[in-house]
Amino acid sequence: MNGLPVVAGSFAIAYVHSVYKAPSAEVFTVEGRRFTMRAVVSASDSVLDYYALDGTRSRTPEGLWVLRLATPATYDGLSLLATPIGRRTLLAGRRCLPLYPASGAAQVRVAVRVTPVVRGRACRPPYDGLRAAGPVLTTSRSS
Repeated sequence: MNGLPVVAGSFAIAYVHSVYKAPSAEVFTVEGRRFTMRAVVSASDSVLDYYALDGTRSRTPEGLWVLRLATPATYDGLSLLATPIGRRTLLAGRRCLPLYPASGAAQVRVAVRVTPVVRGRACRPPYDGLRAAGPVLTTSRSS
């Protein structure tokens, strides 16, 4: 029911990590109506440790930590629990679409489909800094 432009075939689901309180994002590429998680990006390297996933670590010039997954995971859809604490937000290009309610919790389903309606707004803190992950969205496709 909501839509964001998928730029260069990629998007991210951003959140504030519940343990480390660091802005983080799971980076996906889109192939048709399926999407594949390729990387985790965070302002904190501890977030990458938390996932305990195999992959290659690096840093962006802006200082973000990147974990490119050794074994990417592909989905037709993804169900998430969204709360104001984690502030799950869909990022595509320079636009953000908050997925969380003002209070309580909401069950959210992420799926890819073509729509002429583009929603969202410019990304604000804490996700404006994750825009620096843009090159990750592009280069992670080769993983």
